[in-house]
Order: sequence, then C-alpha cells, then structure tokens
Amino acid sequence: MEAPPPIHGRGTSRNPANRFERIEIAWDPDVDDPETPAPKTEFFWDDTKEIISWNTSPDIPFDAAINPYRGCEHGCVYCFARPFHEYLGYSAGLDFETRIHVKRNAAELLRKQFMKKSWQPQVVSISSVTDAYQPVEARLNVTRGLLEVFAEFRNPVGIITKNALVTRDIDLLGELAKHNAARVAVSITTLDESIARKLEPRTSTIRKRFEAVKMLTDAGIPTGVMLAPIIPGLTDSDIPGLVERAKRCGATRVAMLPVRLPLGVGPLFEEWLGIHFPGHKQKVLNRIREMRGGELNDGRFGSRMKGEGKRADHLHGLFRLAVSKHGMNETRPAMNCEAFRRPGGTKAMF
Repeated sequence: MEAPPPIHGRGTSRNPANRFERIEIAWDPDVDDPETPAPKTEFFWDDTKEIISWNTSPDIPFDAAINPYRGCEHGCVYCFARPFHEYLGYSAGLDFETRIHVKRNAAELLRKQFMKKSWQPQVVSISSVTDAYQPVEARLNVTRGLLEVFAEFRNPVGIITKNALVTRDIDLLGELAKHNAARVAVSITTLDESIARKLEPRTSTIRKRFEAVKMLTDAGIPTGVMLAPIIPGLTDSDIPGLVERAKRCGATRVAMLPVRLPLGVGPLFEEWLGIHFPGHKQKVLNRIREMRGGELNDGRFGSRMKGEGKRADHLHGLFRLAVSKHGMNETRPAMNCEAFRRPGGTKAMF
C-alpha cells in the first residue's frame, strides 16, 4: 500500500487498521487529494471511574500509575502506547495523536482514593503510558490538578515527560521534594534536533528539555534523564553526549532503554524510516532485529526493556561507560511515604 504524504507536525500520516476491527480507511493516491488540510486534534472528555491503574510487571519499578490522557499529541512515531488506542476503537496511527481523551475528573478521583482508609501511601507514577505534559495540558491543567492533590496529601509521586511544561509546576513539586516525595525524569532521545523534529514532532526541543532538567534540579527537585528510546543505527552514537549533558544540567541519574516496537508500531516505524531516513532504514531495522530475536519487538518479561544479544550488550556497555565516566547513578534514595497526611489530621500518618 502506498504511503500517504507526510503531515507536518505529525509522527505519521497513516491510520492503519485497528486489530480489533475489520474496516480500514486507506489513503488512495488516485482518489485522495495530497493537499487536504492536516487534521486538527480533537479532544474528548473521558469520565473514567478509576484514576489509578495497577501493574504487576517485573520490568516496571512501580505498582501504581496515573495517565491523565489517552493518546498523545506529541506524535512520537515509536511510541509503545499507540496500540492502547485500539481499545478505544481508534487506529494506532494518526488517531493516536489527533484524538485525545482527557480525564477531566482526575484530581477528584485521586482525592477520593487518598481519603480511603484502605489507601497505603506509596509512590504513584504519572505518565507511565502517555505524556501528562502534552501540549493541551498548558490550558487544561489536569496534571497540575493531580499534583495539587499529591501536595495536599504529601503522597510521593514520580513523573516521566518529554515536555518542558513540567517546570510550570515547580512550586508543587518543590513542596513535595521538601518531604522527599517527588522525582522527575525528563526523556531525551537524541542530541540532533533535526532527527527529533521528525521523530517526536510536538515534544519540546532538546535544548528546552535540558533547560528543564537544570531548572528542576536548581529548585531542589531530584531529576534524572531517560535516554529513551535509543534507536540503534540512528541515535545510539548520542549516548555519551546525552549522559555528559545530563550531568552538566545537574541530573544525578540517567537510564537508557532501547527502542521496542509492539504490534502496529513496527510497520509505522518502518514506513517512517523509509520516508525520512531511507539510507538508514535497513541498517536500523537489522540492528533492532538483532536485539529482538529476529523481530522488531520481543514482549517477554525480562528482555522487552533491555533487548538481548551482542547489539544490546554494545548499547548497554556504551551507556555504562558514560555513566561511570561522569560519576552518575551512584545513589538512589527511596522516596518517603511517612509524610503522608489526610485533611483534618494534625500530623502525618506515621
């Protein structure tokens, strides 16, 4: 099937078939007008009944998570969360970045959860699937509302984001950090802005993300950098430079994850490579397959986050060398749950 023309500011221009549906809307070069205006992002209220999701994966270092949005306008073509949109009846392609569900009652639901006597204070991760600081957050303030609740109860929270908008909430994160109850990780994939604009078109620029790391650390908020995902044959040579720059911006910890392309993300990524980096396409795909047992994805626990084989060993070795050189990842204090309090109480719960 011929690929539709690229859409400026979008990770993909295709809407492949939903794996649960039989009908697919395909682009036909003989019928469809390539000059058709780019689709605008649509937002839908999502009145979910539960705001905290739970996982039992041995690959993930937390049990509780919150995702204020379903879908993500950042448009990262490699995003492992794209297939989740198919459960809503959409495509993992363009729909994922143009049809966003907003959990407008998120703060109210979180407050109810924390007020329950059965709630045991523990770290809750924000943005484990989709980014809580995607562009619309600047006007909807759903994530900020959640942080107001976290600060009120002093329940520890961890955030992962690709958007410098997180610095807007330094006041709330700073209050939590006083009780060792906040941690932020800024995800940065490459040092090459020209690659980033194609790879993750609506994220903050690399410069702004590193500036955010410095602003957060200067405010006393423990902040790390996630080199995620690293794409072998395209961005892996940036690993030493990314670690060095993270150190210069005040980060004390860094982490690295190789790219993984589950379900329909693989074909989207293949097409993206053919459009933007045709000369690198086979090299990149071959190197991913070297790490994933001959496939573009390996969903097995224990290997899906790391990869296997000589290619994966090379990436992790390069990362460990850079970490050692810059004296990072030497400590990781556990976040504090003992400052948790409920409104009406005169002291912390413990």
